[in-house]
Amino acid sequence: MDLTEQINQLEADLQELGTLLEKAERKRVQELLKQEQKKVEKEIAVKRQQKEQQARREADPSAASKATYTVKITNYAWDQSDKFVKIYLTLKDVNKIPSENVEVNFTENSFSVLVKDLGGKNHQMTVLNLLYPIDEKDSYKKIKTDMVLIMCKKQAIKKWECLTKVEKQAKDKDKPAVEENADPSDGLMRMLKKIYSEGDDEMKRTINKAWSESQEKKVRGGDMMDL
Repeated sequence: MDLTEQINQLEADLQELGTLLEKAERKRVQELLKQEQKKVEKEIAVKRQQKEQQARREADPSAASKATYTVKITNYAWDQSDKFVKIYLTLKDVNKIPSENVEVNFTENSFSVLVKDLGGKNHQMTVLNLLYPIDEKDSYKKIKTDMVLIMCKKQAIKKWECLTKVEKQAKDKDKPAVEENADPSDGLMRMLKKIYSEGDDEMKRTINKAWSESQEKKVRGGDMMDL
């Protein structure tokens, strides 16, 4: 089966998955179908890239000696406005290649970037499981000097804490657990110990003095601690 037929089969699969998703009522089934859609979409993108490379080799046999390899894009930053999440990809001279060489595909929960034939390489980035859904139809790219700007349109005006759900889970995991019946004074003591260990000599003297005074009050029947 040649690449064209493989792409056609994958596109048919994707269409059928969409039909099944419209009919699915169970949330778990919907999630499984969406995951499969993402896999098929990625496979289609890879096959299309292979087909384009094959077409270039056939059109210019000498190009085979100029094998183009793909590298991951790692140099990027992001910020946001009320309506958009903005991803900045730093790629030297990207503004000097044809704009059609910069392909960006959006889904509700992901986006992928493929910059072809820049500096003798392809540059690729795929971000899955975005923190919140985006509107793929109103999302777009901008090509600037040495930079590609990805504009992901938010479905809802909401502040994003991070870019993906995986990053959110990692942040939540790092948060200290709070026991339901914990003594509030325990938290205060932990905080004071942390300040004491990280503070300078003056800070330590201040805390020691406050602690001594609080203990004296406790002995006299006063408050347990009064800073």
